[in-house]
Amino acid sequence: MSRKPKRRAGWLFPFVLLLAAATGYWAVTRYLGFADTPIAGLHAGDTLQVEQGDSFATVLGKLKAVGAQAHVLEWQALGRQLGVAGKLQVGEYALEPGTTPRMLLMRMREGKVISHRFTIVEGWNIRELRAALGRAQPLRHDAAKLDDAGLMKALGHPGMHPEGRFLPETYVYTRGDGELAVLRRAFDAMSLALAEAWKTRAADLPLQSPEQALALASIVEKETGVAEERPAIAGVFVRRLRIGMRLQTDPTVIYGMGAAYAGNIHKADLLADTPYNTYTRMGLPPTPIAMPGRAALQAATHPAAGDALYFVAVGDGSGRHVFTSSLAEHEAAVRQYIQRYRAARSPATP
Repeated sequence: MSRKPKRRAGWLFPFVLLLAAATGYWAVTRYLGFADTPIAGLHAGDTLQVEQGDSFATVLGKLKAVGAQAHVLEWQALGRQLGVAGKLQVGEYALEPGTTPRMLLMRMREGKVISHRFTIVEGWNIRELRAALGRAQPLRHDAAKLDDAGLMKALGHPGMHPEGRFLPETYVYTRGDGELAVLRRAFDAMSLALAEAWKTRAADLPLQSPEQALALASIVEKETGVAEERPAIAGVFVRRLRIGMRLQTDPTVIYGMGAAYAGNIHKADLLADTPYNTYTRMGLPPTPIAMPGRAALQAATHPAAGDALYFVAVGDGSGRHVFTSSLAEHEAAVRQYIQRYRAARSPATP
């Protein structure tokens, strides 16, 4: 008895191929959709901190911890495609809504971390600077427990007074940076700016060193907020130094008063002798009294020509000054200032 041969299942192989193709297409489509679809669960202000030694799996865990959806297999596949695994750079990364997995991994591969800014304001003294550093976030406060002497030692300049030594500018830092790193850059910037100003200084200045130029620049910085007046202010003080006349500048007296200054100077303060009282002592104070900006450094080393030996505020709210060459002219300008001051504060006449 003969048997019929079994019919081969010729349809099975094409079906398997079709199924595999369909599955592959679905996987590729889903993968591409994942890579360029905004990450769900992100909120404004979210950040991701990649630290030294973090593995890719650790970073994905941190991503989940902030509420973002992180499907491990898809992230790993995208990481392999972009060549990110093992190349994530340390730092803080923004997770603003709309960020896609591809965008985030590219940022971490290229090290596009969040930047923070700290600005040293022209005219700040060292106490004000250190107080502002203490409030800065997320700056690491690695200098908070150091006194001024310890601070300068940590910066590599033991024995140097810190006043005036940090250039007023905006400094960019990233999470993990400390106060010492910012101050070190500010110190180097001031050293360079002072050296450049001193190198190109005007001839015959009555200044013996860059340090004296820095002290004069700090006084100029505190005496006026009007930029174009700085050379004229510097000119007055340079002429006084040249003829042996006391500088008689209030900002130095205020600096010498320290915490005792309560907003006003009295006659007793002008008579109280301190190393910084330029009414009682000749010449420049022993150190700068504030952080001068570049314009003040240039003014101190390139003072305006003229014969003025005095100046007083106009008193009209502009911040400008009247410059005079004789004591009589100065006293008249002072009387006018007092009149304007009183008129501005007297009640209006019905």
